[in-house]
Amino acid sequence: MKGFRLAVAAALCVACTTGTPKYEGPVYLDPNADIEARIDDALSRMTLDEKIKIIHAQSKFSSAGVPRLGIPELWTTDGPHGIRTEVLWDEWEQAGWTNDSIVAFPALTALAATWNRDMSALYGKSIGEEARYREKDVLLGPGVNIYRTPLNGRNFEYMGEDPYLSGQMVVPYVQEVQKNGVAVCVKHYALNNEETYRHTTDVDLDDRALYEIYLPAFKAAVQEGGAWSIMGSYNLYRGQHVCYNKRLIMDILKGEWGFDGAVISDWGGVHETDAAVKNGLDLEFGTWTDGLTMGATNGYDAYFLAKPYRDGILNGTYTTKELDEKCRRVLRLIFRTAMNPDKPFGAINSEAHYAAARQIGGEGIVLLKNDGAVLPVAASARKILVVGENAVKMMTVGGGSSSLKVQHEISPLDGIRARAGKDVEVRYARGYVGDVSGSYNGVTSGQDLSESRSAQELIDEAVSLAKESDLVVFIGGLNKSNNQDCEGTDRLAMDLPYGQDAVISALAAATPNLVVSLISGNAVAMPWVDQVPAILQAWYLGSEAGNAFADVLFGDVNPSGKLPFTFPKKLSDSPAHQEGMTFPTRGKYFYQEGIYVGYRWFDEKEIEPLFAFGHGLSYTQFEYGEAKLDKTSMNENGTITLRVTVRNAGDRAGAEVVQLYIADAESSLPRPKKELKGFQKVYLAPGESAEVAFTIGADALSFYDPALPGWKAESGRFEALVGAASDDIRTQVAFELK
Repeated sequence: MKGFRLAVAAALCVACTTGTPKYEGPVYLDPNADIEARIDDALSRMTLDEKIKIIHAQSKFSSAGVPRLGIPELWTTDGPHGIRTEVLWDEWEQAGWTNDSIVAFPALTALAATWNRDMSALYGKSIGEEARYREKDVLLGPGVNIYRTPLNGRNFEYMGEDPYLSGQMVVPYVQEVQKNGVAVCVKHYALNNEETYRHTTDVDLDDRALYEIYLPAFKAAVQEGGAWSIMGSYNLYRGQHVCYNKRLIMDILKGEWGFDGAVISDWGGVHETDAAVKNGLDLEFGTWTDGLTMGATNGYDAYFLAKPYRDGILNGTYTTKELDEKCRRVLRLIFRTAMNPDKPFGAINSEAHYAAARQIGGEGIVLLKNDGAVLPVAASARKILVVGENAVKMMTVGGGSSSLKVQHEISPLDGIRARAGKDVEVRYARGYVGDVSGSYNGVTSGQDLSESRSAQELIDEAVSLAKESDLVVFIGGLNKSNNQDCEGTDRLAMDLPYGQDAVISALAAATPNLVVSLISGNAVAMPWVDQVPAILQAWYLGSEAGNAFADVLFGDVNPSGKLPFTFPKKLSDSPAHQEGMTFPTRGKYFYQEGIYVGYRWFDEKEIEPLFAFGHGLSYTQFEYGEAKLDKTSMNENGTITLRVTVRNAGDRAGAEVVQLYIADAESSLPRPKKELKGFQKVYLAPGESAEVAFTIGADALSFYDPALPGWKAESGRFEALVGAASDDIRTQVAFELK
C-alpha cells in the first residue's frame, strides 16, 4: 500500500505547457526512476505560472508544489537543535497545536565540544527522525559559521572557531539527517559573524581567509556530506547581498564545488529581483515577513522571484533559462524529500532520542579546571547547595529561530536532586536575578521567576547556606535573552551579566569546595578564575540538560569534552577586537586579522588564553607515547602515517581526544604556527592503551595561494604535533614533502 501511495504521489499527469492546463489522469511513473529524468519530464509539462510558484514561499514555512502534476508542497522547519513548533500560516506565532512538542538536543557548540564524529551522526539521525515524523522536508540547519568573536549572539548555534573541526563534525550530521528523506539546509552561507546589523554589514576579507577559514566547513557539507540545500546569509559580501552573491554562489558554491542542490534565502534576505534572478538564488522565503503587505491579493505573489520575475520574462527582460535552472534545483529538492519513495516514517519524543540528547550533552561538557579533585562529587558530600538562576531557568525557550516547544526539559537542579538521592540534602539559593521572562513566539516556559529580594540579600542567603554545605555548585552563565546568546543581537561585553561575578567571589570566600558551571554558547570573562577550584563549561544541553549535567558532576560520565573555541582572558585579546576594529559594524567591514582566527591568532601574537582551543580535562589522566612516522618524507601524491600510543594512567575509565596539528617550517607565504588537521576520540579503561593512527596527505599541508589562484602544498619541512589541546602538545615529529 505504501508503494502504491508513493507512486500516486510521484505521478506526473499529461498536460499542456501552453494555454489552460488540463488534467487527464495520473501517469504512474516509477518513483524509483532516475531523478534527472523525472525532473526533465516535470519541467516539460509545467507552465510559466507553475514554475514561478515553486521558487518562492506560499506561507511562512512552505512553498508551493504543482498539484496538477502530483508534485507536493515543500515544508521547511527551523532547527538545528530541534524541530520548531508549528506556526500560523502567515505569522511567527505558534499555531496552538497540542501534538508538536519535541526533544531538544544540545546546542551545536555542545556537539562540537564532543569532538566525536559518532555523536554528530547520532545527532543527525535523531533530529532527522523527528523532522521526518513531523512531515518536514527541509531542516533549516546545521550552522557552521566560524566563531570569530565571543560577542556574536548566534555563536551557540555554530561549531566553533576551526574550519577543520567544523567540517569534520558537520558531515555526519548532514548524512544522517538526509537518510530520513529530510534535506539539511546548511547555514548561514557565508561570513555571517555578527547579528546586530546582520542585514547591512558588508564584509570583505582577503581570499586566503575566505578559503582557509570561512568556507571549508560549507565545502565539506556539500562535497563530503552531500547537502541538498544551502541557506544564504543576510549580510553583504563586497557590496552584494549573499543570498544572491555572484562570487559566493555562482562561482564558488555551484561552480568550484559543483553543488547541485537548492540555494534558499534566509527569511527576508532578498531585496531585489535582478540579482536574485541572475546569481543563483533558487527559493525565496520570508520577504515582507508577514506575507501579506503591499496590498496585493496574495502577498507571496509580490515576492521578488514571483510577479516581478514573471513580468520580466513576459516583457523580455529575462529569458526562461535561469527560471528553468531554479526549477530544476527545487524539483530535485522535492524529489529527494517530499517525493522520496524510500524515506522511513520517523519517530518523535522516543526513549532513544532522549538517550541521544543525554549522551551528546554528557560528552560535550568540558571540565575546564579541577584543582584539588573537587569533582566528581565525593560520596562524603551529604549537603549540597546549588546556587544560580540558570540552575532552574528553562533554556529551550528563546534565543531566536532555534527556540523550541519541548515535551520536557530537565533543569540542572532537578538533575542533581534526582542523582543525589533522598539521602543527600540538596538545597537551592537564587544567588542572582537575570531574565524572569520565559516566552518566545507564543511558546511559554510556564515558570514564575519573579523575585522581590535585593541583590545583596540573595548573596547573603547563598553565602550563609554555603558555609553549612559540603559542596557548593554555582550554575550561571548566559541565557537566551537579547544581547546574550540570541539571534538578532550581539553581546555588549564578555562579562557575566546580572552581577554574577560578585556572587561567585562571595561563594569562593565562604567555601573551598566550590564548583562554577557556566551555561552558555560563548566564552565569558572570569575575573574569579584563581579563586575557584573547579569550573565546568556546560553549554545549552536541551531536554536532558539536568541529567547530562548530573552524569558528569557525579562521575557517572567521565568528562571528555574539549573546547571548540578559545576562551580569551579579556576581549581585547580576541583578533576581532584589536585597536581600530569595531564590533558590531553597520556598514563596510574588513577582516583585518585574515587567517589568524582563534588559536591561530593567540599563537601568532603569543597571547596566553584563559583556556585554549581543544582544552578539556578528565577525572583520569592520559599519557602519550612518542609520535612515530612510517617514513620521513613523501611526495605530493603520497601519504605518511603517524602513530602514537595513548594510555589511561588513572583509575577511571575515560575518553581522550587526540589532536593532530601541522606546522609548516618553510612556507613562501605567512602561515599559522600550527593548524588542526586530525583528531580521534579514544575510550580507555584504567591502565589500557591504544594506538591512534593519522594519515597525512598533501591536503593537510596545503594553503590557499591567491596568486594561482588555488591550493598548493610546497616542498620542505613540516612538523606533526600531537597533543591534548592546542597549547598542550605532548609529542612531535618532523617530515619532509618532496
